[in-house]
Amino acid sequence: MKRWRTDGFAERCLVAAALAVALVTGGAHEVCAESPAPPAPTFSRAALDRIGDDIRNEVTTGKIPGAILLIQQHGKPVYFECFGVRDPEIGQPMTPDSIFQIYSMSKAVTSVAAMMLVDDGKLALDDPVSKYIRSFADAKVGVDLSDEAGKYPLKLEPLKRPITIRDLLRHTSGITYGFFGEAQVTKLYANPQLYAGDFDNAEFADRIATLPLADQPATRWNYGHSTDVLGRVVEVASGQTLFQFEKQRLFDPLGMSETAYYVADQARWPRIARSFPVDRSRVAGIKDPALPRRWESGGAGLVSTIGDYARFLQMLLNGGKLDGKRYLKAETVALMTSDQIGPETGIIHDPFYFPGPGSGFGLGFAVRTSPPSNTTWPLGEYRWDGAGGSFYFVDPVDDMFAIFMVMSPTQGGRIQLALKTIMYEALGKGLRKD
Repeated sequence: MKRWRTDGFAERCLVAAALAVALVTGGAHEVCAESPAPPAPTFSRAALDRIGDDIRNEVTTGKIPGAILLIQQHGKPVYFECFGVRDPEIGQPMTPDSIFQIYSMSKAVTSVAAMMLVDDGKLALDDPVSKYIRSFADAKVGVDLSDEAGKYPLKLEPLKRPITIRDLLRHTSGITYGFFGEAQVTKLYANPQLYAGDFDNAEFADRIATLPLADQPATRWNYGHSTDVLGRVVEVASGQTLFQFEKQRLFDPLGMSETAYYVADQARWPRIARSFPVDRSRVAGIKDPALPRRWESGGAGLVSTIGDYARFLQMLLNGGKLDGKRYLKAETVALMTSDQIGPETGIIHDPFYFPGPGSGFGLGFAVRTSPPSNTTWPLGEYRWDGAGGSFYFVDPVDDMFAIFMVMSPTQGGRIQLALKTIMYEALGKGLRKD
């Protein structure tokens, strides 16, 4: 495996990246004016340097080809650096304008689009999904009664209540994915025919509607294609394609010019970040980002840059507003980022509960409800990640967010925990000293 030297490049990239973020955030002074900084600890420079050292070690030891990290507090970047290369086969250095497949980080964008329609009065959280997608009126729940030999067929039961828009947003619809677990229903979602051909959101939603649900609605947090179905609801409620609506209401006003469902401009293809060849996989039907397709997967289909996503997160951190323009009501952002599946709801958290211990789930985000053991991490942080290894988190208590962009599916989870630990240590919120 080739090793690409980046000595000296990281320093140049840090300067360029800081300038890029200042541009994409519309000027730090404007953001701060909208979100007055509450008293919050500042970062330790030594700890921030340690973050860079750790990521450089990931690159030099061949675990990841390259990455970009942004930490932004009070509307200003406090750390922004590029590492390694964006294409390990060609050796192109990572730059601030690198384009990433963000996979499930798309879910936050689709969730915001849906909640904009709620604010507009065109959607209601307790509307049945079948109001917008008729095929879901006949949805059934699959009950697996088989023994180890699969002796008994899957039993189909009627819904006890309809799937709602709220269920899609909080992943309690019963719709699942096909890449975890061994249940019969899960295997149906793993059928390659689900992704066959050049289909659009309407056809994909109808395909999902023919599959049995893994659970009755509002009984279990079940990760899956709920947000893809939500994307189709956005289309029906708005009268536009998902991309058209997001471009008109989010991407263009926010200046997210690089965010789309594939990279249409061939001149931008060299800027697409790539993983090591041995670390590539197809995720839930998502293909090469340079290939045009009709399916605009609201759950995993977007490509974006760190600058674009920073604009999006700063808007959320500001309570739904950026550069004088309001995108969501402040109370809507508060609802989305509060736990919607707590103990009082009776919703089950099973072994495949990906938010993990100490976290609930809001309307599009995991939400921290208790700090990890022996730490003083703040409550109310909301976050998610993508199958390529990228992740983000927003911390309203400290008026900050962080984004880590990488293309390394097998390494992301490990790196995410390590980096967050160092970041909070840099804020003096590491291990308790009592």
